Amino acid sequence: MAFDTRLLTGVGVLAAVTEAGNFARAAEILGLTPSGVSRAVARLEARVGVRLFDRNPREVSLTEEGRRFHERVMPLLTGLDEAAAEAADAAAVVGGRLRVSVDPWFARMALASELHRFLSRYPLLSVDFSTSNYREEMMASVDVAVRFGPPDASSLIVRKLLETRVLTVASPAYLERQGEPRSPHDLAHHEALLFRDPQTGVPFPWEFQRGDELVEIRLRSRLVLDDPSVAISACLAGNGIFQSLAIGLAPFLSRGELVPILSEWSEELFPLYAYHPSRHLPPAKVRAFLDFVQEVAAGL
Repeated sequence: MAFDTRLLTGVGVLAAVTEAGNFARAAEILGLTPSGVSRAVARLEARVGVRLFDRNPREVSLTEEGRRFHERVMPLLTGLDEAAAEAADAAAVVGGRLRVSVDPWFARMALASELHRFLSRYPLLSVDFSTSNYREEMMASVDVAVRFGPPDASSLIVRKLLETRVLTVASPAYLERQGEPRSPHDLAHHEALLFRDPQTGVPFPWEFQRGDELVEIRLRSRLVLDDPSVAISACLAGNGIFQSLAIGLAPFLSRGELVPILSEWSEELFPLYAYHPSRHLPPAKVRAFLDFVQEVAAGL
């Protein structure tokens, strides 16, 4: 059976109408008239034998059958777009404005000092750099986001950048005053500096791993923080024990300003991921940034 090219055209129109919300805006996107968009949708509905949109004068919305059809065909359409973009973009110049949102801890402790190398490598590129550890709408107005923690189920493309150890640390002054805990359960008798989960607003529980043994400790604290840099400063000042990602701690540990405790229980690893939209092949500037961040992560 010969392939019906009108079906592919209709799917493209369906995608534009779904994104735009009505025929008029879809027509502007596609360079067609609203009546042309309406006829293309009608031909597609006739071809597949079901009504795909509910229509009213101001907007259109997918029917249940239309939603299922859209979910099935969009990955195929995306694949065609990506194949065409990949062929056209093979020799693309990395330039323009790149908007990124990066976890504050990784930005301060690993990435910020390396950005000059990235900008030197791509002189036609400018970077709009913001920091946030929130995940809700993290892709709003950005091209790529970098966040710690397991990836959420979403339509985004995800790339793992690294895994880092989780260390429990305290200042020498605190340990001299309060003593050193010998097991995770001893922490119930110590002052803990807790870091609030930006997603839930609830402090992260502390986990300790030794071989196959995993212990989760839920602690109460008089000091809960939402910025790990502030928590490190409080820990350095002797205010309590803090559980931190190992990235960025090396200078404090080498100078003896912080002391690792419960080291035999420090086998837990925490991942860092990069995210970018999946609706098309990422532009050359996004691919260049992802490769550079992977390069920085490999050197940690």
